Amino acid sequence: MADRNSLIEARLPRGFEDRAPTDIAAVDRMIATIKTVYERYGFDPVETPLLEYTETLGKFLPDTDRPNAGVFSLQDDDEQWMSLRYDLTAPLARYFAQNYDRLPKPFRSYRAGYVFRNEKPGPGRFRQFMQFDADTVGAAGPEADAEMCMMMADTMDALGLGGKYVVKANNRKVLDGVLSAAGASDEGQKLAVLRAIDKLDKFGTDGVELLLGEGRKDESGDFTKGAGLNANQRDVVLDYIAGNPPDDNPGVQELGAMRGMFDAAGYGPDRIRIEPSVVRGLEYYTGPVFEIELTFQVPNEKGQPVVFGSVGGGGRYDGLVSRFRSEPVPATGFSIGVSRLANALKMTGLLSAEAPTGPVVILVLDRDADAVADYQRMTSELRQAGIRAEMYLGSSGMNAQMKYADRRNAAAAVIVGSNERAEGKVTIKDLAAGAEAAKAIKDNAEYKAAKVGQSVVARADLVAELSKIPSIARMRSGA
Repeated sequence: MADRNSLIEARLPRGFEDRAPTDIAAVDRMIATIKTVYERYGFDPVETPLLEYTETLGKFLPDTDRPNAGVFSLQDDDEQWMSLRYDLTAPLARYFAQNYDRLPKPFRSYRAGYVFRNEKPGPGRFRQFMQFDADTVGAAGPEADAEMCMMMADTMDALGLGGKYVVKANNRKVLDGVLSAAGASDEGQKLAVLRAIDKLDKFGTDGVELLLGEGRKDESGDFTKGAGLNANQRDVVLDYIAGNPPDDNPGVQELGAMRGMFDAAGYGPDRIRIEPSVVRGLEYYTGPVFEIELTFQVPNEKGQPVVFGSVGGGGRYDGLVSRFRSEPVPATGFSIGVSRLANALKMTGLLSAEAPTGPVVILVLDRDADAVADYQRMTSELRQAGIRAEMYLGSSGMNAQMKYADRRNAAAAVIVGSNERAEGKVTIKDLAAGAEAAKAIKDNAEYKAAKVGQSVVARADLVAELSKIPSIARMRSGA
């Protein structure tokens, strides 16, 4: 036995989380639904590795020993720096450029996987989280951007969120025009203006005006410095967010074309709308940008009702692939935050948090070689019939084995002692039915006498009888 003083403390690194079977099963169901929509649109799966060369991700070696600004990095034995991927888009750009000659163009793909951020963790802010992306590379027209918005809407509908979301679209070119017309002088001021516009839903027009000017003090007394625009400059931005963009801006024309496509395909403003407050990481995008906002209310950390908010978004990024190739390569896509969307579905009751049905557990009551061989034959027979099954491998008695089956959320337990074996019989205990029926029985002695959910059947009928249990029938059908 290890010296207690030498034991290592079992602890999870900050900003990471473990996932239990319940969480995995729920997310898998959600992802399967999303895949169905993406594939209906003609998108195919692609998978890229967790690690990419650091320069691929758009990060460049600083003067320090590690290029770890925002990413987790390591140096290979050939002195090449590699980093855990920051998102799924930069790896796609590398994949497309590397396989350019053999890929169809436009290239339509989807990818799901973990991404990593070397940032300070906090409540709801993780260093590892899952994204689910879809992208079209090689299509320059607004049709591709409009299709992304429509696919986002169809995905929300397929997940049961109809009437609880809106897809919002804007355009980087429009915002660039507004910044220029407002006379935002440098990158810092431009960023401050964009951040102010992004707060429209949260603070309203009055709050945005304060953030465009000297700044805003919130209810707690904390002060946020503003963009420092004068009154005339502020009026240009406020006129824009009031719904009066410059008519001669090419971004306005692109948004108008997209709105026409939405209307023609039956996607009204209740599902997809043009929204001037959508900003989304604008240094990354070159044209239309869009995001999915869930519109139902949830309590915040203070118990106040707030709109759930964004669960994903994206836009056009025509410059990213061109980092690898001399010719221009247009691209557009979007990303869903898997954990955030799953949390929203759980809150609305659209994603079950129930543990997945566990295996049928074959209890081991006799431990001589012949009995153990028979238990193993039964287990193998069930598996070959498409039923999850396991033979109990511990050394405990029957009561402990039944507790084990309960903890495994087992569909059923199969009990075979020496008497049953001699008679060619098995006892099947439907654990779900037993638990349900037991709710009406108050007395423990009555419960034991009733043998709730328990039946004795011929050994030859084991598969057929187990298959009458609904959860096992679903298991065999693959549902």
